[in-house]
Amino acid sequence: MRGGGKVAARAKSPSPPPAPTTIPTTSWAPADRSVPEIIGSLQEDYYNLCMEKSRKINSFVWHLLQEVDEEIEKGLEGITLNIPGNSRLMPVERITGEDFWILSRILKKNPYINGLDVRYNLMSDVGAYYAARLLQKQHKLIYLNLMFNDIGPEGGELIAKALHKNTTLKYLRMTGNKIENKAGMFFAAMLQINSSLEKLDLGDCDLGMQSVIAFATVLTQNQTIKGINLNRPILYGEQEESTVHLGHMLKENHCLVALHMCKHDMKNCGIKQLCDALYLNRSLRYLDVSCNKITRDGMVCLADVLKSNTTLEVIDLSFNRIEDVGAKYLSETLASHNRSLKALSVVNNNIKGEGLVALSQSMKTNPILSNVYIWGNKFDEATCVAYSDLIQTGRLKPDNTDVEPFVVDGHVYLAEVSNGLKKHYYWRPTYGEACSQSSNAGSILVPVGPDL
Repeated sequence: MRGGGKVAARAKSPSPPPAPTTIPTTSWAPADRSVPEIIGSLQEDYYNLCMEKSRKINSFVWHLLQEVDEEIEKGLEGITLNIPGNSRLMPVERITGEDFWILSRILKKNPYINGLDVRYNLMSDVGAYYAARLLQKQHKLIYLNLMFNDIGPEGGELIAKALHKNTTLKYLRMTGNKIENKAGMFFAAMLQINSSLEKLDLGDCDLGMQSVIAFATVLTQNQTIKGINLNRPILYGEQEESTVHLGHMLKENHCLVALHMCKHDMKNCGIKQLCDALYLNRSLRYLDVSCNKITRDGMVCLADVLKSNTTLEVIDLSFNRIEDVGAKYLSETLASHNRSLKALSVVNNNIKGEGLVALSQSMKTNPILSNVYIWGNKFDEATCVAYSDLIQTGRLKPDNTDVEPFVVDGHVYLAEVSNGLKKHYYWRPTYGEACSQSSNAGSILVPVGPDL
């Protein structure tokens, strides 16, 4: 593999956590309930194991296990156990690596749980060790979310190696764990062996150029990964080498559906590399190049490739700088040539009235483009009137855009609403559904398994 190499230090398996000096005082009497004899209730198993190992009972986990037990009693299967450390709907006691040890023990043979979400907790490398063991022993788990759990390179290595033999996990989210280039290389190597993983999120993991090149190289051969997130790697230099390799990968790969390259320090040369590949690629449907340094010149390339590419359905250009000229390039293509793109986000792109009105006009002749997100640009009255008309005539549905018109003293203005392609990528809402369609339209329009 290009960019590969041996790693000198190996991850050490942490020993089981020591017993605390105080015995928990929580008391509980199991209720008389009908459950499968082979496992007993999760809440009862959790209590008994905490008593056996002299571990303090986590009240947050205790409450959530009770809810899962109730779902199991109803005959439900394929249940995802959600233990989010950032929930604001109830008091949260974040789980540690030692807490996850107990949790993994009660889950490893449970036939009803096939998803586990422990985002924003305090698992660290200790918890990663037990997560790796769970992946080796639990053969029902298809979804695992470990985002922002203080997992480092050693913990990342353990999880990557556990996936060498795992044949059931399909969706893994490691977002925000600083596994760095070292563990990134182990994940790339894993994709040469694993044939079940379909979606992998390594955004904000401090990957280096070496591991990004390794992923690009491996994905030229991997035929199972449908979605990959490589957001915000730590890159040095001005040559945009990552886009060169990922562009080459797109020419060879015919299975990848979603590619996220947010915060790659990508400029016009980089987007041109990707566009050159998209002339040949016939599988990619979701391209995320938000939070880069793409300007109007880059839109010349993208507009041209959209004239012939018929597979791209969602493009996220948020937080670039395409301005009026770039918006007009896209508008002309969308109005006269492209009939496959469904969603376009140009949030915060320094676009003024002329470019925004051009985009609104393209929607009148393009019946396929359904979602447009424009907040953060410079609205004039013509812009406000144009998008107000689209919404009032029904051409643009209120759930499919991030603005809402209102009138003051006879003048039309636009207010922001919380809709977008991935509004809840990092956080959970304080009310409503955590994965609402209007706030996470990207994963609805191009579904690649659960919304990671």
